Amino acid sequence: MGTAASRIQGRSTAEESIPLRFVTAASLFDGHDAAINMIRRILQSNGAEVIHLGHNRAVADIVRAAIQEDADGIAVSSYQGGHMEYFKYMVDMLREKGCEHIRVVVGGGGTIVPHEIAELEEYGVEKVYTPHDGMSMGLKGMIEDVFERVRAWQRPEFEPGRGDKSDHISVGRTLSLIEQASDDEDVLKAMAKDWHATTNRPPVVGITGTGGAGKSSLTDELLNRFRRFFPDADIAVLAVDPTRRRTGGALLGDRIRMNSLMDERVFMRSMATRRAHLATSAAIQESLQFLRSCGFELIILETAGIGQSDSEVVDLVDYSLYVMTSEFGAASQLEKIEMLDYADMIAINKFEKRGSKDALRDVRKQWKRNHLAFDKPDEDVPVYPTIASQFNDPGMNRLFKAMVNGFTEKLELPAERWRVEAEFPEVDVERQALIPPSRERYLAEIANTGRKAHRRSETAAEAASRAHACYEALKTLEDERLPEPLEAYPGDALTEGDDNSLRTLRQRYNAALEDIGEEGRKLLKAWPERREAARSEQFNYKVRGKEITGDNYTESLAGVQIPKIGVPRYRDWGDILHWRMNENLPGEYPFTAGVFPYRREGEDPTRMFAGEGTPERTNRRFHYLAGGQPFTRLSTAFDSVTLYGEDPDERPDIYGRIGNSGVSIATVDDMKKLYSGFDLLAPTTSVSMTINGPAPIILAMFMNAAIDQRVETYLKEEGRWEEAEKKIKALFRDGERPGYGGALPDGHDSHGLNTLGVPGDQLVEPEVYEKLKAEAIQSVRGTVQADILKEDQAQNTCIFSTEFALKMMGDVQQYFSNNNVRNFYSVSISGYHIAEAGANPITQLALTLSNGFTIVEYYLARGMDIDDFAPNLSFFFSNGMDPEYAVIGRVARRIWARAMRDIYQGSERSQKLKYHIQTSGRSLHAQEIQFNDIRTTLQALYALYDNCNSLHTNAYDEAITTPTEESVRRAMAIQMIINKELGLNKNQNPIQGSFIIEELTDLVEEAVYLEFERIAERGGVLGAMETMYQRGKIQDESHYYEQKKHDGSLPIVGVNTFQPREGAEEEDEIELIRSTEEEKQSQLRNIQSFWRHNEQEGQARLARLKQVASENGNLFAELMETVKYCSLGQITHALYEVGGQYRRSM
Repeated sequence: MGTAASRIQGRSTAEESIPLRFVTAASLFDGHDAAINMIRRILQSNGAEVIHLGHNRAVADIVRAAIQEDADGIAVSSYQGGHMEYFKYMVDMLREKGCEHIRVVVGGGGTIVPHEIAELEEYGVEKVYTPHDGMSMGLKGMIEDVFERVRAWQRPEFEPGRGDKSDHISVGRTLSLIEQASDDEDVLKAMAKDWHATTNRPPVVGITGTGGAGKSSLTDELLNRFRRFFPDADIAVLAVDPTRRRTGGALLGDRIRMNSLMDERVFMRSMATRRAHLATSAAIQESLQFLRSCGFELIILETAGIGQSDSEVVDLVDYSLYVMTSEFGAASQLEKIEMLDYADMIAINKFEKRGSKDALRDVRKQWKRNHLAFDKPDEDVPVYPTIASQFNDPGMNRLFKAMVNGFTEKLELPAERWRVEAEFPEVDVERQALIPPSRERYLAEIANTGRKAHRRSETAAEAASRAHACYEALKTLEDERLPEPLEAYPGDALTEGDDNSLRTLRQRYNAALEDIGEEGRKLLKAWPERREAARSEQFNYKVRGKEITGDNYTESLAGVQIPKIGVPRYRDWGDILHWRMNENLPGEYPFTAGVFPYRREGEDPTRMFAGEGTPERTNRRFHYLAGGQPFTRLSTAFDSVTLYGEDPDERPDIYGRIGNSGVSIATVDDMKKLYSGFDLLAPTTSVSMTINGPAPIILAMFMNAAIDQRVETYLKEEGRWEEAEKKIKALFRDGERPGYGGALPDGHDSHGLNTLGVPGDQLVEPEVYEKLKAEAIQSVRGTVQADILKEDQAQNTCIFSTEFALKMMGDVQQYFSNNNVRNFYSVSISGYHIAEAGANPITQLALTLSNGFTIVEYYLARGMDIDDFAPNLSFFFSNGMDPEYAVIGRVARRIWARAMRDIYQGSERSQKLKYHIQTSGRSLHAQEIQFNDIRTTLQALYALYDNCNSLHTNAYDEAITTPTEESVRRAMAIQMIINKELGLNKNQNPIQGSFIIEELTDLVEEAVYLEFERIAERGGVLGAMETMYQRGKIQDESHYYEQKKHDGSLPIVGVNTFQPREGAEEEDEIELIRSTEEEKQSQLRNIQSFWRHNEQEGQARLARLKQVASENGNLFAELMETVKYCSLGQITHALYEVGGQYRRSM
């Protein structure tokens, strides 16, 4: 390796005592942060100072942070492909900036093959750690190896002097030297002589407050406003976090919260206190003086969390802000907070929390007492309610303006330099909560309602048994007044006659009937007819007015008539009623056995899954999978560039990920090509799209692709295509018309390709277009995942602020409701990724359902009607090997149905929970991968026996690579063999009536209710997300699983038991699926051509979209127009400006 920095045998004793500094992150478009979180904890516990950036980090972000933080090393995990370009780009950037001494170590070697590891290490990556390294060295050994490697590199010599605000390398190095010399006054004086002579006197603002008050988020929001109003100002931020006394390490976690640091004019440095029980570092005073000499125009100091008696920040800064929340205890505690005496301003952050208005009143009163300003009006007291987590919060706007005015006046700064022109309205900071306070305990209410339903069924069943016993006794006694079963005796029969025993029996029978209740009596009366209907030769029922008929039996090879629905042989009314109230037949409340009476004939629930390279390549795979099938159920995986709402780009850290691990989609033309050759409006076609952050944009592209297919069909049917073709050619007379790259696959009729480059509304009259559009969006079938709550809790593909993302989810559903879109699910509330992140099956189910009910509550709070949106909700679960997976669907259906009926008063259609199952990706192991198909088969059996509505079976090689055609065919064959060959599966409720299944159903249901109550105690799902309860629970369960797998107490065949003898297992050459150079270049050419063609109209559409957002209009309705002329990345960045970017958390 040719390097500018040099390797040495070791450092001096003094250098060894200085803590190593690491920047840690997950790579760009990569949400897999569990591994890097573990590594940063171990680095810290070994005495390092760790600046953690979190997931989805570009090379420039990481290198900028490493330079500003003067890091010794960079540790990055990478699981999403594109690693060759990503890490070579990182090494190149460090070399270019003269920072090759900052060593790069990489995790995620399971996805980086040996020859790629060798190439990266040869290029300049210090080390790529593989799963084999983890097994042979252990985590502790790996970290020791990292320390040894990083310490072996000597930093370039550096002489401190007066700094230059634009030279972040020298500013960062000098701050390190100040930290190292903070205990040596003579060394500091020698260094500081240059910068103490400076005449630059920028305002220094101190931000301090209690731990957990949201100081970093609030600082970031202030920085965003300073950048907006003073774009030419160079700003420095010093953020202090505490050193751990036991290890000497420190987690410097402020940087992860700050999106504003992407601006080159903002310099940030994280510092550890390097001393116990204090909120600032000994080096702070000299560091601030040095930053003044560098020429920065504003300096912000953010301290570590402080206690009641701390106020040292006041002596270091010109202007101070104290950040607190409403959670300070009794009002008398305020008298002990010193900063209420000294702070220039006070912010009560997280003002959406309960009790904040009382806190505002009490803090204002205390401030007046402290300052003897009893007559001062409340609005003039410098106490500001804020919600820094909300984009463009009015409270933050008022705080910002008051701060600028405050330090300008206090320091007598030029008013013309520090002027905030905007007038922020004096509105109440307390916004309408996403979930109204009166509904905060909705999950506890659902748990209580579910338990009540169980108790009601037990009570009714006991009464029914008593009634049945009385009725049978009366029948035996040949009572001449005996009524029809379940009918009561008339009043006179209860008192007539001399036989006291008979009268008593009649009275007890009537009393028992009364105790059964009206619902119970109806169920019992209807049972004989329902039982006979299931046993008759044919069935007959209606769906949305359409009559469905079919045979009730299939015949085995042995000539046995196998019933499609098995019915219980119970005779006792109590047994029958208990079964009907808790289980019931498929298609009947509470839908435990299934939401439809029978499976759909001729359509298996098989999903045809694909996503790789260009839209054309994935389209060919779809046609391969769908060939010869009567129904087309396409399921789409998108590449990580698309998942994070960006466009293909030549920048290496983006370029390497184009079309890897999913299909690249950037424009509506890409979407048209992706599904071309399939009739998207046919009732036999459905499309599932696995995307979350930018889901509304991608969905708008899909809807436009479907609409334009309808326009194309109309023009051909009406004999107008030739005329349309002339229009299209005229539009592209000065440029190349978009086309499908390569040959069409077998069975492709070019449908959907003829309108490439042209929106359908340019080819037909406006009134015709509106009619065709309505037909199209009301006909398409499918689902888009779009579950932003699960993303924040588990998968990390959030891109917009949570509040804004939920608003867009609501806008999509509102649009669906307004336009009668009934066949497409607006969201797939997903537990799959919660399970993949490590949750056990009960946690997966509880968190998923709680997210679903949160969406229900949010939509209701927006004013939607339950029956307008509940049928558009669908769910997505994982199926693993645990016993609870055998009942995950039936428990979900029962909980959902009872809540929908008894709490939300939803219709029968709203009560029916529909869900998709994907077999567990986590149970696919790289060792003995041929065994994975066995696991997948068993999981598929669980799903099909429990009547899932659709199913995707994973390919056995997905533990290593994107599936090949061969492995996908085998995965589909698993389902086909179960559906077509397995005899017991001809019956459609095979697990009903099993003692263990019924017991397990009750146990899992109660476990879910307990989890609901735990979430309710934390303020519901959104409140629990704030404290990262869900994320912490998932990580704990993941660690438990890994521990048991590692020590062998959880046997996994081929992994930790029944392992092959040494050398017995042949190393199969696995075909690695990667996007090609030509495919990446093709996507770049296509998007550049799209931009050129739509340049003028595109800018106008983006401006219109931002206007709609600022007016709180329906964004999805506008996106339906925007996507015709703008690319995914253009739209994403426009929405960042009006809705805010997602803020990562630790």
